[in-house]
Amino acid sequence: MFGILDFIMVILIFIRVSAALVTAPIFGSKIVPLIPKLFFSLVIAYVVYLTIDRNSISSVPTGWMLIILSIKEVITGMIMGFMLQFVFWGVSYAGTLIGFDMGLTMAEVFDPSSEDNTNIIGQFLYYGAVMVFFIINGHHYVISSLKYSFSVIPLGKFTLTKPVYDLIVLYSASIFIIAVKIAAPIIVSFFLINIAEGIVARIIPQMQVFFVTQPLKIGIGLLLLASITPLYIYVIKNLLQDYENKLYNLIAAMGV
Repeated sequence: MFGILDFIMVILIFIRVSAALVTAPIFGSKIVPLIPKLFFSLVIAYVVYLTIDRNSISSVPTGWMLIILSIKEVITGMIMGFMLQFVFWGVSYAGTLIGFDMGLTMAEVFDPSSEDNTNIIGQFLYYGAVMVFFIINGHHYVISSLKYSFSVIPLGKFTLTKPVYDLIVLYSASIFIIAVKIAAPIIVSFFLINIAEGIVARIIPQMQVFFVTQPLKIGIGLLLLASITPLYIYVIKNLLQDYENKLYNLIAAMGV
């Protein structure tokens, strides 16, 4: 029989699931309407409710206790969702670095997912990462990791311990490492081009070297980007799969 305790458990599960999906890649995009997100979260919450240990909450929480449990579930879900965003943020930032070297700093486009202007190279790499995310069934993984979290972190039992804090700091710092690694080949190439520009400017002072080479730099940058794209796809796939394992480690640390 479905009682008040069961209803509260479904609500708490729904809070964690919806918080994770709102902050997770693709699912949390502003392009996806709010109503389908909530409906999808409710369906997942009910399916999870049918499979978890229903003795995790022995008595009906009321008042402040219910609010505290809800806040804990929101934090748990948001940490899981943000964890998978790190790869996408790193890839997007790498594109921004590449666009800066190519001279496309002012060439920005409106990103409907973030409702902000972003670099076009960053957008190109970001949506390439989205494509790879679907190819490797990353959306299935997000749902399975949510299910796994309820077997490791019972409802209302999450506490922000030092191991969890250390893992969050470690994984978030990797955003800049990912960006530099992805952008490094083109950054190094343009570093050599800039050296060549300086040499030519010294040899032929009358020539407006930087004005003449600007279109050339854009063409070289696009050529380099096209030639390295297969390698980028391979690297992004490995990064996403590696972060799937890291998310499991984070969930395990949160359940201690």
